[in-house]
Amino acid sequence: MADVLTFTPRGIYCPAGDFYIDPWEPVDRALITHGHADHARDGMGAYLATTTAAPVMRHRLGDIRLNTIDYGEVREIGDASVSYHPAGHVPGSAQIRVEVDGQVWVASGDYKTVDDGLSEPFEPVKCHAFITETTFGLPIFRWTPQDILADQINTWWAANAANGRYSILSAYALGKAQRLMRAVNADIGPILTHGAIENTNAILRAQGFTLPDTIRVTGDVNVKDYPGALVLATPSAIAGTWARQFGQAGTGFASGWMTLRGVRRRRGLERGFVMSDHADWAGLNSAIAATGAEKVFVTHGYTSQFQKWLISQGYDAHVVSTEYGAEDDT
Repeated sequence: MADVLTFTPRGIYCPAGDFYIDPWEPVDRALITHGHADHARDGMGAYLATTTAAPVMRHRLGDIRLNTIDYGEVREIGDASVSYHPAGHVPGSAQIRVEVDGQVWVASGDYKTVDDGLSEPFEPVKCHAFITETTFGLPIFRWTPQDILADQINTWWAANAANGRYSILSAYALGKAQRLMRAVNADIGPILTHGAIENTNAILRAQGFTLPDTIRVTGDVNVKDYPGALVLATPSAIAGTWARQFGQAGTGFASGWMTLRGVRRRRGLERGFVMSDHADWAGLNSAIAATGAEKVFVTHGYTSQFQKWLISQGYDAHVVSTEYGAEDDT
């Protein structure tokens, strides 16, 4: 029996439906797992994404031909049955289930198994073959529980605020930044945001997501009016001239890579907080086991190491080459 999905130089392709999943080269029909730029790219003839993911995609990609689908809804595309299921990565993210002649394959995109209180929680999907990321596919990567993480950030912010210092915290604009602002104690002080983060906030608020009050940093805002504020910034902003207006601020980075102390030192950061919108080692293993899949394809991250581990656990595991993983700070 032919494979339901194949791996091509343009992306993950379904011959029975004549569509691609998260392609990195222009194609006629693209099914998109979520709105991060390494998965949702410009130049496709037509897009299909979840209703929740669509506003962010339109903001990023402009006037595109975009159709939407709800979680659990089944669409017949050619000879393939397609449905989208929550991936827990960021709001609107999805695993894409494709069934052809009784064979079920699932392309997970990016995912995490922890319910972050913001994204639609991850739901395991039974399948014969599972396509998984392995961004953090080593045993060293285990995430800090969210309540402990919030306490760590609040303690750091409060100490800085008591000394009149800003606390600049770096996070990706879609997903992680909103998780952080919902997790922290807004009674400590005001929350200032970089424009890219505030643009995303506006989109999510318009969709009904509840976020605390924030203040966009623009040329008209005198940041000295907000001493001790928490400043949420993108990784590029914290490393550039934009951050200089806050003087000798405390600097932190929320990322799974903060597990590795050398990464924090190389970035010149005061604090590193272990937090990711990707599955950690335990999450990857539990998610794969829950699918019941016998065949697993690993797409990006610690691919060879994780493949060897899966083989040792009895899976028919393969590494495939993709162009995912270059977009976010994880």
